[in-house]
Amino acid sequence: MGIISFIGFTLLVATIAYVSTRKTDEKSSDGYFLGGRSLTGPIIAGSLLLTNLSTEQIVGVNGVSFRDGLPIVAYEVLAAVAMVFTAFVLLPKYLKSGIATIPQFLENRYSKSTKTIVSLLFLLGYAISMLPTVLYSGALAINTMFDIPEALGIGPEQALWITVWSIGLIGSVYAIFGGLRAVAVSDSINAVGLIIGGTLIPVFGLMYIGDGNVFTGLTTLTTALPEKFDIIGGPDSDVPFWTIFTGMIIVNFYYWGTNQAIIQRALGAKNLKEGQKGLLLAAFLKILGPIIVVLPGIIAFYIFKGDLANADEAYPMLVKKILPTAFVGFFAAVLFGAILSSFNSALNSSVTLFGLDFYKQYIDKTASDVKIVKAGKIFGAFLAIFSMAIAPLLYGVQGGIFTYLQELNGTHSVPILAIVIVGIFSKRVTAKGANMAILFSVITYLVALYVVRPISIENGTYFPHFLHLMGIIFALALIIMFTVSYFKPRETDYVQEYTKQVDIQNWKYLKFVGFSICGIVLLIYIYFAN
Repeated sequence: MGIISFIGFTLLVATIAYVSTRKTDEKSSDGYFLGGRSLTGPIIAGSLLLTNLSTEQIVGVNGVSFRDGLPIVAYEVLAAVAMVFTAFVLLPKYLKSGIATIPQFLENRYSKSTKTIVSLLFLLGYAISMLPTVLYSGALAINTMFDIPEALGIGPEQALWITVWSIGLIGSVYAIFGGLRAVAVSDSINAVGLIIGGTLIPVFGLMYIGDGNVFTGLTTLTTALPEKFDIIGGPDSDVPFWTIFTGMIIVNFYYWGTNQAIIQRALGAKNLKEGQKGLLLAAFLKILGPIIVVLPGIIAFYIFKGDLANADEAYPMLVKKILPTAFVGFFAAVLFGAILSSFNSALNSSVTLFGLDFYKQYIDKTASDVKIVKAGKIFGAFLAIFSMAIAPLLYGVQGGIFTYLQELNGTHSVPILAIVIVGIFSKRVTAKGANMAILFSVITYLVALYVVRPISIENGTYFPHFLHLMGIIFALALIIMFTVSYFKPRETDYVQEYTKQVDIQNWKYLKFVGFSICGIVLLIYIYFAN
């Protein structure tokens, strides 16, 4: 029954996505990479949420909450503030330039060399961190829920290889041959299923604890584990409270405002109003995210008495224990859709970056749209194979999959956010300043985190939390940009041109909705601060 409902729901989503995209011109750059600039608010919101709410998020964050409790919620609720900022400040600038990629914006603002460096950082980030972690966490969830290792009579690591390659091959077909609109439409359908299915997990979990009563279960949980519901993380927490004002801001503002895999959905908006509606709708729903990605981890800690060798298995183990058999197939299909979504999104964005920022720029400057799309697809296939080959190697990674992903992402998130923000708010900072800041940030972060930190731990000396480290390097990157530009400034101020590809008039309810969302986030912190 579970397998049948899994296959049925997966085929339904694929069919709807195919029918919805038949009329989109996938041979043109805009058609393939930006869905023909036709995306509306609800589709953008659904695609944003599902691109984010994949298994590295659901499995990984619940793994952290199993271990550490509520402080990890900062990644979720502060994301809403970052999306509000993007709707207010960043998206109007992006759409004014009519860009398809963030590096294209940086080329307009700085130089071709800046664009190339950032495109390379994005591609390395997707290849080494995002794509493999999505595949690994997804395979781990599917294997645990369906007992794949036991069914095949093999070990968990061997089963990971089979599941990773199965997911990767299906996802590659979606992303490489379907373009952005196919990804976005399937995302929106799966988003509805994920919100429904994801909400069922804590409901059934609390019913399990409360002998059939959700409220009794919640009272029992909060009474038994009050320390898990303190949102203020201590010094030894996965998210110490003060990191909210350093690296946590950088992580969220980078992810929701400059990460190509995410912002590409908003860049495909039919106009600024629809893009802003999509971002703010996603921001409001993101505030509800902890119900799906944090609470189940705490429930799992109570049910399993904190006794799991691998915290990343907390969520799939909980699903397997408390979800009625009739729902397992449907939920696995929704989770499968979430896995495909993040994999597709990163892969589609990689194809976009390679096709527009490398192939057309350096390999064939006179290439037609058809040729660019074809070259991008070939590159996407190679990238997918590479990520499938290294994903199973993440099995049992120290600190959990979510922390691993966030630490590694700091390599590119810090410098990219720094040069985008400065590029928007300053008209005088130069390309040389930006390029030097990028190189300094990448090298310093990697050396500090993967050379200095292990030595510090071994010697018992203090080393800052990686989020604080991100904040320090971000500040130094800003100093470098302004210092270099002070001694060798631009000859003229930068002036952004309006390409008039889409209408950039603000949504009339932008301020009211945006400020309301920020107010709700503040109230959440006040309420849960013990």
